Amino acid sequence: NVLEGRAEQDRIVARVDDEKSGFVLAADLKWDMTTMENLYCLAIVQRRDLYSIRDLDQSHLPMLRQLQGTCLNAIKDKFGVPRSLLRVYFHYQPAYYHLHIHFAHIRYQAGAPVIGKSVALNDVIQNITLSNEYYKNATLMYYIKDGHALSTELDK
Repeated sequence: NVLEGRAEQDRIVARVDDEKSGFVLAADLKWDMTTMENLYCLAIVQRRDLYSIRDLDQSHLPMLRQLQGTCLNAIKDKFGVPRSLLRVYFHYQPAYYHLHIHFAHIRYQAGAPVIGKSVALNDVIQNITLSNEYYKNATLMYYIKDGHALSTELDK
């Protein structure tokens, strides 16, 4: 596993080891690490008690801000891609329930955030700054694909 240092170590872009705010930023396996317009990385938090943006509140702001700054600087330093050319976002609902953040080049279409599926990291920081329990209380709309089991149930 990439968090424990047992897998994909050649793809690690940045790592912060800390029980409360640690994370690993790794180049996604979909990216060849040479075509900058296809840059796609994931920051995975070390904490095992954070599953999605629903779990975030103001106590997590220092972690989110450190992660954002460290990852953006690491991507610029290692690959020469400035923050102005990156999309930084969460998926809601996520593909897997361990808090992670996507960093994708703005020209990378496969990594493009989809309306109704993505929430910008800056928006998450702003929302929980304004209201501690924003994501615990917010109604969040998201889309599911046709044929999904939940879609079938909702259509009944």
